Amino acid sequence: LGMGPQHAMQIAERLYTQGYISYPRTETTHYPENFDLKGCLRQQANNPYWAETVKALLSEGINRPRKGHDAGDHPPITPMRAATEVELGGDGWRLYEYITRHFIATVGADCKYLQTTISFSIGPERFTCIGKVVTSPGKTNQGIPSCDTVFPHEIKLLEKQTTPPDYLTEAELITLMEKHGIGTDASIPVHINNICQRNYVTVESGRRLKPTNLGIVLVHGYYKIDAELVLPTIRSAVEKQLNLIALGKANYHQVLEHTLDIFKRKFHYFVDSIAGMDELMEVSFSPLAATGKPLSRCGKCHRFMKYIQAKPSRLHCSHCDDTYSLPQNGTIKLYKELRCPLDDFELVLWSSGSRGKSYPLCPYCYNHPPFRDMKKGMGCNECTHPTCQHSLSMLGIGQCVECENGVLVLDSTSGPKWKMACNKCNVIVHFFENAHKVRVSPETCDLCDAALVDVDFNKAKSPLPGDETQHSGCIFCDPVFQDLVELKHAAMRHPMHRGGQGKRQGRGRGKGRRPGGRLNPKKPKDKMAALAAYFV
Repeated sequence: LGMGPQHAMQIAERLYTQGYISYPRTETTHYPENFDLKGCLRQQANNPYWAETVKALLSEGINRPRKGHDAGDHPPITPMRAATEVELGGDGWRLYEYITRHFIATVGADCKYLQTTISFSIGPERFTCIGKVVTSPGKTNQGIPSCDTVFPHEIKLLEKQTTPPDYLTEAELITLMEKHGIGTDASIPVHINNICQRNYVTVESGRRLKPTNLGIVLVHGYYKIDAELVLPTIRSAVEKQLNLIALGKANYHQVLEHTLDIFKRKFHYFVDSIAGMDELMEVSFSPLAATGKPLSRCGKCHRFMKYIQAKPSRLHCSHCDDTYSLPQNGTIKLYKELRCPLDDFELVLWSSGSRGKSYPLCPYCYNHPPFRDMKKGMGCNECTHPTCQHSLSMLGIGQCVECENGVLVLDSTSGPKWKMACNKCNVIVHFFENAHKVRVSPETCDLCDAALVDVDFNKAKSPLPGDETQHSGCIFCDPVFQDLVELKHAAMRHPMHRGGQGKRQGRGRGKGRRPGGRLNPKKPKDKMAALAAYFV
């Protein structure tokens, strides 16, 4: 009819209050046994549009509907008295006519058709074609002629691409909402009207609903913070509880208290995480996206993502329409065009300055932790990937000398002023200045279980005894390294570094400091197991 569901419901309610149709807010499609079908049919015996059909049914006998759904509320929508186009006019008549014709069809004779199935083979390929020819009055489908032999006229192979599905019509959306248990026949039109009025969708030709930029960003924002606010599951669960209350199988007050508690918790969580929504809104509805500069490649589309420096700084892929949060209060630059082995995103390097900390991170892993023991907002210095050269597993040296949960991780970008930094607090350990190369060994110290470090100096600047240029040892326990290690604190602490409850520490412990800031290699604390990195 080309009407929106809200408009159709308003007209139906007006027809009901005027006595032309039965109650329209019903989900029942099954007539009760005592329903007077003939009485309703007689009301239509004098209408010029269908009088002949109605009189024939009354004389020959009606065909009582055999199927339908009984929701236990009201009978199916039925015409209750005769009407004319002059009485109702416009959309009122069009809806009344549709309801009446549908009612007459439900008590009319069954449609009968002849179905023909043709199956044939061409080489190893099997083909089947089905056609229907209506044999009794009704809407005739296009049929296929009967035949005994099928000869292929032409055989060719075409290369094509699948096309995306079209936007949903209002009718298709209603069908999906009913399928997933969202709303009722009475409330569904209101929901659809709301998203139209709030400019989340626009109604295009054919009553198709096209999402607006606002609607798309809103859904992405909700999904990013709490996916259940977008998916149909939670609303469907509430609807099921309401049905149980109506059937007397659930307690109203218990359901109410439980549901309010769920949404209260979700509301507070959403408020605490609202920055994620702000980021998407700013990128989509402000010139920030245009001012960003290309920095690193997206692992999904392999196009450059834009780095938006305005706080909160972030990366935005305009092709995928995805936004990735970044560590704040520092600088971001591309990290040697290296890629994450998990998702193929190019790594970026966060730094708080020459006197502070720095570490690489994968934009995707930073926002979507790949392992169970990782949390959102962790860089490569906290990643438990067992083989990635930038991960905690490969660069972690030992437990932090000050905090309980941190691990000292080698900053492989810091040479020639080498340092390692705690991945939880602001402790920085400077060591082996002017060394040509510093590597973390897979071997561990026998005394403290910390990872050994391989150091390679230039001959002219080597501080090692006997003019040696290479040495391997524990920075906590090896006396050769005693005067080459110095503890400091980062000039600026990254606010997202919190002392968490991480269960997996670094590659060993090595605690104890002497006055003056030197690490005390002779006071290792209790041992711990090597890092147990594993995949989910």
